[in-house]
Amino acid sequence: MKFKKTLALLLSSALFVGILAGCSSNSSKSNENSSSNGKTVIKIATQTPLSGGSAIIGEAIKLGAQLKLEQESDKFKDLGFTLQLEPYDDQADPKKGVSNANLIGADKQIYGVIGHYNSGVAIPSSEVYEKYHIAMVSPANTAVDVTDRGLKTVNRIVGRDDFQGPAGAEYAVETLKAKKIFIIQDKTAYGSGLAKEFKAAAEKLGAQIVGYEGITVGEKDFNGVINKAKTTNPDVLYFGGIYAEGGLIIKQAREKGINVPIMGGDGMDSSGLVDIAGDKVANTYITSVAGDSTTTESGKKFIEEYKAKFNKQPESYSVYGYDAMGVYLQGLENAIKANNNKLPTKEAVAEAVRSIKDFKGALTNVSFDDKGDNANAKIYLYKFDKASYPAVLEAEINKK
Repeated sequence: MKFKKTLALLLSSALFVGILAGCSSNSSKSNENSSSNGKTVIKIATQTPLSGGSAIIGEAIKLGAQLKLEQESDKFKDLGFTLQLEPYDDQADPKKGVSNANLIGADKQIYGVIGHYNSGVAIPSSEVYEKYHIAMVSPANTAVDVTDRGLKTVNRIVGRDDFQGPAGAEYAVETLKAKKIFIIQDKTAYGSGLAKEFKAAAEKLGAQIVGYEGITVGEKDFNGVINKAKTTNPDVLYFGGIYAEGGLIIKQAREKGINVPIMGGDGMDSSGLVDIAGDKVANTYITSVAGDSTTTESGKKFIEEYKAKFNKQPESYSVYGYDAMGVYLQGLENAIKANNNKLPTKEAVAEAVRSIKDFKGALTNVSFDDKGDNANAKIYLYKFDKASYPAVLEAEINKK
């Protein structure tokens, strides 16, 4: 009898603990956006390559975004919200980007994404963001398919390849007087897309494309394709791809005696290009969607704040991570105020971000069109005269 009473007491205690646990779980779920200081937590993720061959730029974008978020945090605290940065390493790999995107979508506190660097990662990852109504603002993606799919959550503050490619082709043909051009591309969404746009525009301008070859990302020896290029005696060698391979192609081409101008796109706009190519980088031209921060007072201020915070010089895309976060936070603030200073839905935030007009960042002016493209995006033409970064600005090109 005594044993039965003891068992009953144990069962009652277990049931009571279970009820408490259930209440605690429900309470946690209903307050999943609450922080210990009573503020509502809103997380913004970054998705960039923090490891691998593109890590220099990926880290720069993340740090730029971090700086802007920290500068704006007090404003949002006054509104009752705590901002938190959630960095993700997409490793410049589409599969990893999608895997991270699913983790981001599953986190109910994440309301936005600043990223990506690689268009081939952004395109599949953004399909996931669309599913979860999470606004994405890209600081770097240029492939046309990023915004041409009509997704409501996808935006970018930089120009497109169908603007950048023709701008580079026009400079190659009309300024560098190239009649024969050999093209190499890295078979990624970004590299092949940019090379395709460059090729079409160059041919339209009367240039002859004497070679169009693909290489694989991660390779180190490009002598085979460089030998092919040399036999065609081109006036310009063009590369569609990222600085890791671009630097090696420049170095190996010069060593093979190819001394003509070498051109590329914004994927080569990195100090890493100079680190790899060394003094062989001279006579290299790049188009970039990234401008020179030293040309404006707000840009100079950003440089000083970045250096003070991180004890390093910014890369070209550091300020674009900063301005992409600025655009996103403006949309978030607008959505909060439109909802009587209460937490808005993710759909409302995405709509508010897409509605951004006349945003003035440290370097960029942003007005999104119906697709999420920036109507004010520009292309910049730079030349490397010597082994130093950044390169010298040669021209600034507006949309016609």
